[in-house]
Amino acid sequence: MTPWLVVILLLGNFVLMAFDARIDGGQRVIRIWAQTAADFVQSPVTTVSTGVSNYFASIANLRSAQDENDLLRQRIQELEVELQGKEDLASENDRLRGLLELKEDGKYKVLSARIIGRDPNVWFDSVIIDKGSLAGVTLNMPIVTAGGLVGRVTAVGPLSSQIDLITRDKAGLGAVVGELSESNALGVVSGTSDRNVVVMRYVSGSVEVQPGQVVYTTGQDGIYPAGLKVGEVVEVESGSATTPHIIYVRPTAALGTMHEVGVLLYEPPERSEFEKAVPNATPTPRAQ
Repeated sequence: MTPWLVVILLLGNFVLMAFDARIDGGQRVIRIWAQTAADFVQSPVTTVSTGVSNYFASIANLRSAQDENDLLRQRIQELEVELQGKEDLASENDRLRGLLELKEDGKYKVLSARIIGRDPNVWFDSVIIDKGSLAGVTLNMPIVTAGGLVGRVTAVGPLSSQIDLITRDKAGLGAVVGELSESNALGVVSGTSDRNVVVMRYVSGSVEVQPGQVVYTTGQDGIYPAGLKVGEVVEVESGSATTPHIIYVRPTAALGTMHEVGVLLYEPPERSEFEKAVPNATPTPRAQ
Protein backbone atom coordinates (compact mmCIF):
# COMPACT_ATOMS: atom_id res chain seq x y z
CA MET A 1 0.00 0.00 0.00
CA THR A 2 1.36 3.35 -1.00
CA PRO A 3 1.98 6.11 1.58
CA TRP A 4 -0.55 8.46 -0.10
CA LEU A 5 -3.27 5.93 0.29
CA VAL A 6 -2.43 5.57 3.96
CA VAL A 7 -2.60 9.36 4.42
CA ILE A 8 -5.97 9.51 2.64
CA LEU A 9 -7.36 6.72 4.78
CA LEU A 10 -6.13 8.40 7.95
CA LEU A 11 -7.73 11.74 6.97
CA GLY A 12 -10.99 10.03 6.13
CA ASN A 13 -10.92 8.26 9.42
CA PHE A 14 -10.23 11.56 11.20
CA VAL A 15 -13.11 13.26 9.47
CA LEU A 16 -15.47 10.41 10.37
CA MET A 17 -14.32 10.51 13.94
CA ALA A 18 -14.70 14.29 14.10
CA PHE A 19 -18.12 14.14 12.49
CA ASP A 20 -19.23 11.51 14.92
CA ALA A 21 -17.44 13.01 17.92
CA ARG A 22 -19.61 14.67 20.54
CA ILE A 23 -18.94 16.87 23.56
CA ASP A 24 -20.83 17.22 26.79
CA GLY A 25 -24.46 17.90 26.04
CA GLY A 26 -24.55 15.65 23.02
CA GLN A 27 -23.58 18.25 20.42
CA ARG A 28 -21.31 17.11 17.63
CA VAL A 29 -17.89 18.70 17.37
CA ILE A 30 -18.25 19.27 13.62
CA ARG A 31 -21.41 21.30 14.17
CA ILE A 32 -19.68 23.46 16.75
CA TRP A 33 -16.81 24.07 14.31
CA ALA A 34 -19.26 24.99 11.56
CA GLN A 35 -21.13 27.42 13.83
CA THR A 36 -17.84 28.99 14.89
CA ALA A 37 -16.83 29.51 11.28
CA ALA A 38 -20.27 30.87 10.44
CA ASP A 39 -20.14 33.25 13.39
CA PHE A 40 -16.73 34.45 12.25
CA VAL A 41 -18.21 35.39 8.87
CA GLN A 42 -21.70 36.48 10.06
CA SER A 43 -20.58 38.81 12.84
CA PRO A 44 -18.93 41.49 10.63
CA VAL A 45 -21.66 41.11 8.04
CA THR A 46 -24.31 41.71 10.73
CA THR A 47 -22.38 44.70 12.09
CA VAL A 48 -22.10 46.28 8.64
CA SER A 49 -25.74 45.63 7.74
CA THR A 50 -26.92 47.01 11.10
CA GLY A 51 -24.82 50.14 10.61
CA VAL A 52 -26.19 50.68 7.11
CA SER A 53 -29.73 50.11 8.34
CA ASN A 54 -29.25 52.58 11.19
CA TYR A 55 -27.75 55.13 8.78
CA PHE A 56 -30.74 55.01 6.46
CA ALA A 57 -33.09 55.05 9.45
CA SER A 58 -31.38 58.21 10.77
CA ILE A 59 -31.73 59.84 7.33
CA ALA A 60 -35.42 58.96 7.31
CA ASN A 61 -35.83 60.37 10.84
CA LEU A 62 -33.95 63.52 9.84
CA ARG A 63 -36.19 64.02 6.82
CA SER A 64 -39.25 63.44 8.98
CA ALA A 65 -37.98 66.00 11.52
CA GLN A 66 -37.32 68.50 8.71
CA ASP A 67 -40.85 68.00 7.36
CA GLU A 68 -42.21 68.48 10.87
CA ASN A 69 -40.14 71.68 11.28
CA ASP A 70 -41.49 72.96 7.96
CA LEU A 71 -45.04 72.31 9.14
CA LEU A 72 -44.35 74.04 12.46
CA ARG A 73 -42.76 77.01 10.68
CA GLN A 74 -45.78 77.29 8.38
CA ARG A 75 -48.12 77.12 11.35
CA ILE A 76 -46.16 79.85 13.12
CA GLN A 77 -46.46 82.07 10.04
CA GLU A 78 -50.20 81.39 9.90
CA LEU A 79 -50.55 82.31 13.58
CA GLU A 80 -48.53 85.51 13.03
CA VAL A 81 -50.79 86.49 10.13
CA GLU A 82 -53.86 85.69 12.22
CA LEU A 83 -52.51 87.74 15.14
CA GLN A 84 -51.68 90.65 12.84
CA GLY A 85 -55.19 90.46 11.39
CA LYS A 86 -56.68 90.63 14.88
CA GLU A 87 -54.48 93.61 15.76
CA ASP A 88 -55.48 95.38 12.54
CA LEU A 89 -59.13 94.64 13.26
CA ALA A 90 -58.81 96.00 16.79
CA SER A 91 -57.09 99.12 15.47
CA GLU A 92 -59.79 99.57 12.85
CA ASN A 93 -62.49 99.15 15.50
CA ASP A 94 -60.82 101.87 17.59
CA ARG A 95 -60.76 104.22 14.61
CA LEU A 96 -64.36 103.49 13.70
CA ARG A 97 -65.36 103.97 17.34
CA GLY A 98 -63.70 107.37 17.24
CA LEU A 99 -65.71 108.29 14.14
CA LEU A 100 -68.87 107.01 15.83
CA GLU A 101 -68.23 109.24 18.82
CA LEU A 102 -67.62 112.09 16.39
CA LYS A 103 -71.03 111.42 14.85
CA GLU A 104 -72.74 111.36 18.21
CA ASP A 105 -70.99 114.41 19.65
CA GLY A 106 -70.84 116.60 16.55
CA LYS A 107 -73.35 119.14 15.36
CA TYR A 108 -73.27 117.84 11.82
CA LYS A 109 -73.95 114.53 10.13
CA VAL A 110 -70.81 112.54 9.41
CA LEU A 111 -70.39 110.10 6.53
CA SER A 112 -67.76 107.44 7.22
CA ALA A 113 -65.30 106.83 4.37
CA ARG A 114 -62.20 104.75 3.78
CA ILE A 115 -58.98 105.97 2.17
CA ILE A 116 -58.35 103.91 -0.97
CA GLY A 117 -55.47 105.76 -2.59
CA ARG A 118 -53.29 108.83 -2.91
CA ASP A 119 -52.76 111.26 -5.73
CA PRO A 120 -49.27 110.47 -7.11
CA ASN A 121 -48.72 114.11 -8.08
CA VAL A 122 -49.14 115.32 -4.48
CA TRP A 123 -48.55 112.03 -2.67
CA PHE A 124 -48.48 113.37 0.89
CA ASP A 125 -51.04 116.15 0.47
CA SER A 126 -53.98 114.47 -1.27
CA VAL A 127 -55.93 111.24 -0.72
CA ILE A 128 -58.78 109.40 -2.40
CA ILE A 129 -61.79 108.13 -0.42
CA ASP A 130 -64.40 105.54 -1.38
CA LYS A 131 -67.40 107.87 -1.17
CA GLY A 132 -68.65 110.15 -3.94
CA SER A 133 -71.66 112.05 -5.18
CA LEU A 134 -73.88 108.97 -4.95
CA ALA A 135 -73.31 109.03 -1.18
CA GLY A 136 -74.04 112.75 -0.92
CA VAL A 137 -70.49 114.12 -1.06
CA THR A 138 -70.08 117.55 -2.67
CA LEU A 139 -67.19 119.92 -3.30
CA ASN A 140 -65.53 121.64 -0.31
CA MET A 141 -67.11 119.39 2.32
CA PRO A 142 -64.80 119.22 5.36
CA ILE A 143 -62.99 115.96 6.17
CA VAL A 144 -62.28 115.08 9.79
CA THR A 145 -61.10 112.31 12.07
CA ALA A 146 -61.55 111.86 15.80
CA GLY A 147 -58.22 113.70 16.16
CA GLY A 148 -59.17 116.80 14.24
CA LEU A 149 -59.43 118.46 10.84
CA VAL A 150 -58.00 116.62 7.82
CA GLY A 151 -58.89 118.77 4.81
CA ARG A 152 -61.66 119.30 2.27
CA VAL A 153 -63.15 117.69 -0.83
CA THR A 154 -61.63 119.11 -4.02
CA ALA A 155 -62.93 116.66 -6.64
CA VAL A 156 -65.99 114.42 -6.68
CA GLY A 157 -66.88 111.37 -8.75
CA PRO A 158 -69.88 109.08 -8.43
CA LEU A 159 -68.04 106.53 -6.25
CA SER A 160 -64.96 108.34 -4.97
CA SER A 161 -63.64 111.78 -4.06
CA GLN A 162 -60.30 113.53 -3.78
CA ILE A 163 -59.33 115.20 -0.53
CA ASP A 164 -56.73 117.96 -0.20
CA LEU A 165 -55.11 117.81 3.24
CA ILE A 166 -54.60 120.93 5.30
CA THR A 167 -50.84 120.44 4.84
CA ARG A 168 -51.01 121.12 1.10
CA ASP A 169 -49.28 124.36 0.21
CA LYS A 170 -52.38 125.66 -1.59
CA ALA A 171 -54.63 124.99 1.39
CA GLY A 172 -55.82 127.78 3.68
CA LEU A 173 -58.39 128.25 6.41
CA GLY A 174 -59.46 130.80 8.98
CA ALA A 175 -58.26 129.88 12.46
CA VAL A 176 -57.91 131.12 16.01
CA VAL A 177 -55.52 130.25 18.80
CA GLY A 178 -57.75 129.26 21.71
CA GLU A 179 -61.53 129.45 21.93
CA LEU A 180 -63.13 131.76 19.36
CA SER A 181 -65.24 133.56 21.95
CA GLU A 182 -62.27 134.12 24.26
CA SER A 183 -59.32 134.85 21.96
CA ASN A 184 -58.24 137.64 19.66
CA ALA A 185 -55.46 135.58 18.07
CA LEU A 186 -57.16 135.32 14.68
CA GLY A 187 -55.23 134.40 11.56
CA VAL A 188 -54.95 132.12 8.54
CA VAL A 189 -53.50 128.60 8.56
CA SER A 190 -51.85 127.45 5.36
CA GLY A 191 -50.07 124.27 4.31
CA THR A 192 -46.34 123.87 3.83
CA SER A 193 -46.27 120.45 2.08
CA ASP A 194 -44.89 119.12 5.36
CA ARG A 195 -47.08 116.45 6.94
CA ASN A 196 -45.93 117.40 10.41
CA VAL A 197 -46.62 121.12 10.47
CA VAL A 198 -48.73 123.93 9.06
CA VAL A 199 -48.10 127.66 9.53
CA MET A 200 -50.43 130.31 10.91
CA ARG A 201 -49.94 133.93 9.84
CA TYR A 202 -51.49 137.36 10.33
CA VAL A 203 -51.90 136.93 14.10
CA SER A 204 -51.27 140.28 15.77
CA GLY A 205 -47.88 140.47 17.44
CA SER A 206 -49.46 142.16 20.44
CA VAL A 207 -51.45 139.02 21.30
CA GLU A 208 -49.65 136.50 23.49
CA VAL A 209 -49.36 133.02 21.96
CA GLN A 210 -47.66 130.09 23.67
CA PRO A 211 -46.64 126.60 22.48
CA GLY A 212 -49.18 123.99 23.49
CA GLN A 213 -52.22 126.14 22.80
CA VAL A 214 -54.92 124.61 20.60
CA VAL A 215 -55.89 126.09 17.22
CA TYR A 216 -59.51 125.89 15.99
CA THR A 217 -61.32 126.88 12.82
CA THR A 218 -63.28 130.15 12.88
CA GLY A 219 -65.67 129.52 9.98
CA GLN A 220 -64.64 132.79 8.34
CA ASP A 221 -63.29 131.07 5.24
CA GLY A 222 -66.76 129.97 4.13
CA ILE A 223 -65.67 126.30 3.90
CA TYR A 224 -65.16 124.91 7.39
CA PRO A 225 -67.56 125.34 10.30
CA ALA A 226 -66.28 127.05 13.42
CA GLY A 227 -64.84 124.99 16.26
CA LEU A 228 -63.03 122.19 14.41
CA LYS A 229 -59.70 121.33 16.01
CA VAL A 230 -56.79 122.06 13.68
CA GLY A 231 -53.77 121.33 15.86
CA GLU A 232 -51.45 122.53 18.61
CA VAL A 233 -48.93 125.35 18.56
CA VAL A 234 -45.38 123.96 18.54
CA GLU A 235 -43.32 127.08 17.82
CA VAL A 236 -43.85 130.83 17.73
CA GLU A 237 -41.73 133.38 15.90
CA SER A 238 -42.79 136.34 17.97
CA GLY A 239 -43.85 139.54 16.27
CA SER A 240 -44.43 143.01 17.62
CA ALA A 241 -47.10 145.67 17.68
CA THR A 242 -46.48 146.24 13.99
CA THR A 243 -45.32 142.76 12.95
CA PRO A 244 -47.54 139.68 13.14
CA HIS A 245 -46.49 136.39 14.69
CA ILE A 246 -45.49 133.42 12.59
CA ILE A 247 -46.92 130.36 14.35
CA TYR A 248 -46.15 126.74 13.56
CA VAL A 249 -48.94 124.27 14.28
CA ARG A 250 -48.80 120.49 14.41
CA PRO A 251 -52.05 118.94 13.10
CA THR A 252 -53.73 116.72 15.69
CA ALA A 253 -55.21 114.43 13.00
CA ALA A 254 -52.88 111.53 12.16
CA LEU A 255 -52.54 112.54 8.52
CA GLY A 256 -49.80 110.05 7.69
CA THR A 257 -51.40 106.93 9.16
CA MET A 258 -55.15 107.43 8.91
CA HIS A 259 -57.27 104.78 7.18
CA GLU A 260 -60.81 105.99 7.81
CA VAL A 261 -62.14 109.54 7.82
CA GLY A 262 -65.44 111.29 8.26
CA VAL A 263 -67.04 113.56 5.67
CA LEU A 264 -68.95 116.39 7.33
CA LEU A 265 -72.19 116.77 5.41
CA TYR A 266 -71.91 120.50 5.88
CA GLU A 267 -72.85 123.39 3.64
CA PRO A 268 -71.69 126.83 4.76
CA PRO A 269 -74.49 129.34 5.39
CA GLU A 270 -75.09 132.01 2.81
CA ARG A 271 -73.47 135.30 3.67
CA SER A 272 -75.45 138.49 3.73
CA GLU A 273 -74.52 141.38 1.49
CA PHE A 274 -72.87 143.11 4.44
CA GLU A 275 -70.82 140.04 5.30
CA LYS A 276 -69.75 139.67 1.67
CA ALA A 277 -68.40 143.21 1.80
CA VAL A 278 -66.39 142.48 4.95
CA PRO A 279 -63.98 139.55 4.24
CA ASN A 280 -63.23 138.77 7.90
CA ALA A 281 -66.79 138.82 9.13
CA THR A 282 -68.02 135.67 10.86
CA PRO A 283 -70.97 134.13 8.99
CA THR A 284 -74.29 134.17 10.77
CA PRO A 285 -75.46 130.57 11.35
CA ARG A 286 -78.71 129.61 9.73
CA ALA A 287 -81.53 128.30 11.86
CA GLN A 288 -81.63 124.51 11.82
